[in-house]
Amino acid sequence: MTKTETGVMTETDPAAPELPQLTGALAPRERWQANACSLAKAIDVVSTRSAFLLIREAFYGTTRFDDFAERAGISEPVCAARLRELVAEGLLAREQYQEPGQRARPAYRLTEKGAGLFPALAALMQWGDRWLAEDGGPIEFRHRDCGQPVEVPQLADRDTEEIQQVIVEELVRRPRKCLERRRIRCDRRDV
Repeated sequence: MTKTETGVMTETDPAAPELPQLTGALAPRERWQANACSLAKAIDVVSTRSAFLLIREAFYGTTRFDDFAERAGISEPVCAARLRELVAEGLLAREQYQEPGQRARPAYRLTEKGAGLFPALAALMQWGDRWLAEDGGPIEFRHRDCGQPVEVPQLADRDTEEIQQVIVEELVRRPRKCLERRRIRCDRRDV
């Protein structure tokens, strides 16, 4: 396969890498509907640009309403609506803070559920860096301890490094133990 100027892979180069493909019990798509699709459910939760930008700002440590609206570049009514939705979905928690002599105001912080979006946001950022940014993007993820660049997320099983061709043989139900988080490993020999 060969990538054209538009990024489309064509069948002309047999040495090109295989593209991700889902196969297995659910592969014959004519036999079933994706009514309980987790991707569709996730998109329903963070389906707007402003929701993604507010979550991004929460990862940078933003907690105050005015800062969210300004840094995400959205209007206050839109910011208020999205923050309510993100709190209702459990991605952010609303707390009160009060500066001396001022009235109490809401502050927002990431919950564990919200923090779980980091690999997805990081993957979208890196995808944008690769395919949409002329200069490779404004930031690069690096491991805090060793300084090595980090590509997030990588698809891998528990025994091997990165999986180049993604072929999922069983899509029906994964055991709970397969849902454990995969931590980024730091190999100090490469430093």
